This record gives sequence, structure tokens and C-alpha cells, in this order.
Amino acid sequence: MKPIWIVDDDQSIRWVLEKALARENFATRSFANVREAAGALDHDSPQVLVSDIRMPGGSGLELLQTVRDRVPGLPVIIMTAFSDLDSAVAAFQGGAFEYLAKPFDVDKAVELIRRAVDESMRGEQTWDDRLADAPEMLGQAPAMQDMFRAIGRLSHSAATVLITGESGTGKELVARALHRHSPRANGPFIALNTAAIPKDLLESELFGHERGAFTGAQAMRQGRFEQAENGTLFLDEIGDMPFDLQTRLLRVLSDGQFYRVGGHNPLRANVRVIAATHQNLEARVRQGLFREDLYHRLNVIRLRLPALRERSEDIPLLTRHFLQKSARDLGVEPKRVSDEALAYLASLTFAGNVRQLENLANWLTVMAPAQTIEIKDLPPDLVPPVSGHGDIVAGAGFSADAAGNTMAAAGTNGAPSPLSAVPGVPASTPVSLWEGGLRTEVARMLRENSADVMDELSRRFEAAVIREALDFTRGRKVEAAERLGIGRNTITRKIQELNLE
Repeated sequence: MKPIWIVDDDQSIRWVLEKALARENFATRSFANVREAAGALDHDSPQVLVSDIRMPGGSGLELLQTVRDRVPGLPVIIMTAFSDLDSAVAAFQGGAFEYLAKPFDVDKAVELIRRAVDESMRGEQTWDDRLADAPEMLGQAPAMQDMFRAIGRLSHSAATVLITGESGTGKELVARALHRHSPRANGPFIALNTAAIPKDLLESELFGHERGAFTGAQAMRQGRFEQAENGTLFLDEIGDMPFDLQTRLLRVLSDGQFYRVGGHNPLRANVRVIAATHQNLEARVRQGLFREDLYHRLNVIRLRLPALRERSEDIPLLTRHFLQKSARDLGVEPKRVSDEALAYLASLTFAGNVRQLENLANWLTVMAPAQTIEIKDLPPDLVPPVSGHGDIVAGAGFSADAAGNTMAAAGTNGAPSPLSAVPGVPASTPVSLWEGGLRTEVARMLRENSADVMDELSRRFEAAVIREALDFTRGRKVEAAERLGIGRNTITRKIQELNLE
């Protein structure tokens, strides 16, 4: 492994970091100024570069830019005794791996450098290559594979399709895929959210209007059916369509003709209709809110999109994809997520489904402090703050409603508790920090098909408890046993079994 480069005009800082890194078996190379380090880049490169920000003869930010130009992807940690906003913003805008304010805790600095080393050694393919290879839809879960097969079977069909599923599951994405892989792919794809248009305007949006048809109609206007000619019309949230307009839609689907508002000449509609809803249409039919004959017209082919909690094995794949997409949109290098953080995310329910996960990726791209995201870097409502007693408590922060839209979490005002995202944990139940970490480790071991999970975790649990008790009692076994509420023979046997001597 290449050495860690330390660039600082303060000899004492260089000495402290050299000694601390040497204890961790890291090789180091030190420089007193930017010019020396930049010159060394002509012949060699480090595993990680740690640089002060303000030095005589050159700035650490200038060195950061030089590194970005010459050694793209090299993690750079910026240090400074001037902990001001401008320096922090400039460091992250320049692509720094992390910003370290002086004076710093040496152990924490070493841990940060270790994370940066792990980042540099991943050796993944380039960002552009990954983005170029990204498919239009992602999913390894059986339910998603069934969806892909259904889209394939429908590729030669123009049949009406009804897509059902919770809000935020990606129904429009499926509709676009159906259009792209259909005989109408060369035609337009027109989408309309029927729940977002006021009732008085929806008829004109769908069918258009003639000049003078109503107050303000100063010119003829085409509706979505005309705009989608020879293509596909996607009607989202069809379950919320007003009842009287359902009759007009039924007529179009039945005989392929419609009239503009205020018009007298019938127009032909050569359009494939794909509808979607998060509602239970059968229940709305029983309630008299949705026409039964229209329901059967729409329900020719029915596709159900699974909720994200039903395909949790896809969460790591989707998280990486959305981080890459967000980075591309912002013009920055994509961040990565540690295995532990991915396992933790996969254990959450995500009430807002895929849309909430995408919002989370956007938040992490902007707000996560390091290039590799750990559990502690997640938004506060996903990893709530720790109270003085070591229990996780609700706090304000990033959250999402049922549709995955960002909102503020508010602890005690009736808003959903962040802990409602943890399966099996009631919103009112405080969960200790170690229990959250344990769940994460269990999820990781289960996904890796580890053998004897219960036995392995039990041994590690006992070892951690006994070690801590012995540290607390300065090695006095009898006192440690009393503190733990076990017999002295038991602690002696456990120490031998767990190799804690």
C-alpha cells in the first residue's frame, strides 16, 4: 500500500500524525509546504493525502485542486485551525474527502484516515462507466423480475394496462418502460396526474377545447388525447378522477372517439391508455366512487408494483444507483455507502418507497460529510440522536410522508416517529443505540448467509459484556461477576471459553 502524505508547515502536527499512523502500521511521507507536495506528485502519488489549508507559499485548497487534476479519486483530508464556514464550504466544493478542524482528537483523525484508505482501495470502475451501464429499471427481487417479464410479454401489445401500487413505488417509470418497449415507441408519451388538476380544468386537459367554449378560452387548445396521438397516454392516480369525467373517458376507450369541450365534430383517438393508482379500485367501485364498467375497461392487463419493504434486497442496489444519479445531476463525484450502512438501510421500511429512497440519496450527496457514508452520516430521523441516558430519541430532521416527500420530523407534535421506520418497533418505544447496531449486524450476517448466526452473536455479546466489566473493575473477576449478577465460577468459565485471558 502507498504511504499517507502529510502536508503541514507545523512540524509538531506532522510528528503527531506520523507517530499515530505508524502505530497503525501506516507508512507516511511528510511535506512542509504545498510546493514540495505538488512536486512529488510528478513522480509518485499517496494512498491518502492530509493537508493543512493555510500555509506559507501556498494553500491546501490549491493543492486539493492540483490533486483533483492529476490524481482523480485520491481522497484528500483538509485540516485547518480556522474553522470558518468559507473554508469548510471551499474544501467540500473542491472535492475534499473530509474537513478536519484543529485541534483534533488524534484517534478520530486516524480513524478518518483509515476510512479514506478504505475508500481509495475499493478500486471500482469509473463513475462515467457505471452511469453509462445503468439500466432504465433496477430490481433483483423476485417481484421485480416478474414485473420485467410482464413488460417483455407486453412488448408487442397495445393493450390497456392498469398499474397499481403504493405512492412512490415508480408506477410512471413502469408506464414509460411499457411505452419504450411497445410498437408505439416512436410516438409521444404523455403523462397526466388526474389528481393534480382541478375538476373544472381536467376535462379540457384531457380532451382540449374550442375557442369560446368557456370564459377565458380565447383559442382552440389540444388536449392530452390529441397530444398522445399514435403514442401512449399515462393517466396517473386514475382512482381520483371525478365521476362525471369517468363517463367521458369510458366512451373514448369504448369507441375511440371524443369531442373537445365546446366542439361538435368527433375526433378519433389512436392512443394506448395506461392508468395507475394507489387506491383500491374494487373498494371504490363498491362505494360508488368509481364506475364498474370503466374499471373493467382499464383492468385489461394489471401490473402490481411491490412496495420497497417487500423488496428490501433491492435497497443497496437502488441506493448506489440513486447516489450515482444525484452526483451526475450535481456534477460531483458519487458517494459510496459502507456495507454496515447499506444493511441498516435495508432493514428500514421506507413508507415513501423508492421515491423516499431517492430523496435520501439526494440528501446524502449534498449533506454527508465524507465520501463513504456510514450509519452516523444518515439523516437524524433515520439514526436519531442519542439522549443523555444512551437511548435513541426522536428529533427533527429529514423525513418523508407516505408519498416520499421531504418534511420535518417533530418528536412530540403527532408526526410519525423516526423509529416507525424500524420493522417491529412501535413508534413510542425507545430503542437503545446498541440494539440498533445489533439489528444492523444481524441483517448483514443474514444477507451473507453466515452460519450459526445466533451462536456467533451470543459469543460476541458475552465477550463484550465481560470485557467491559473486567475493564470497569480493573481486572478483578469476583467484583466483575458480582456487578454482572453471575457466579464467580461462571465468569471464570466464560473467560476461558471465550479466550479472554
